[in-house]
Amino acid sequence: MLEGLREASNKTVGTKQTLKAVQGGLALKVFLAEDVDDYISQKIRSECQKHNTEIIMVDSMEELGKACGISVGAATAAILKV
Repeated sequence: MLEGLREASNKTVGTKQTLKAVQGGLALKVFLAEDVDDYISQKIRSECQKHNTEIIMVDSMEELGKACGISVGAATAAILKV
């Protein structure tokens, strides 16, 4: 699953950018780290449910950050519609 995120040319990384993409109907899939704050998790889950966007759970923020090509952890990321 993370290979698709690694290879995606059109993606967002981070909670604010992911929320904007979901709310704008631009997110194809959202990746959510299991070790994020409950507040962030609930906010992302709620918006994804409202907009019928698929959520893929990732084991850790560190793993998600690496998949996004950054050297720090990431709470969320999204592959955007082309």
